[in-house]
Amino acid sequence: QVQLVESGGGLVQAGGSLRLSCAASGSTSDIYAMDWYRQTPGKQREWVATITNSGTTAYADSSKGRFTISRDNAKSTVYLQMNSLKPEDTGVYYCHAVGKTVGYWGQGTRVTVSS
Repeated sequence: QVQLVESGGGLVQAGGSLRLSCAASGSTSDIYAMDWYRQTPGKQREWVATITNSGTTAYADSSKGRFTISRDNAKSTVYLQMNSLKPEDTGVYYCHAVGKTVGYWGQGTRVTVSS
């Protein structure tokens, strides 16, 4: 089992920045990639970014150039640095761990971007 706890959400003005954190605990050796997803009002949960154990990253078009995913293996923590935030980035951001056979979700952290 893997437990994920997100933090770092909050209220920010458009153009501002936030850094989200996702701390993993439990059977973290089973994880081979970590993702961030978000659920914005009126839309389905969508993928934001991924980082693999080797450090390879990938981004959705909506986050490319503005968001940066990184990890601190010593702390079993993944980060999402979000810059140039827009009101349409408002939503609940979820951390997801890709395990050998199953995926794990955190409880989410809310991000609100005011115009």
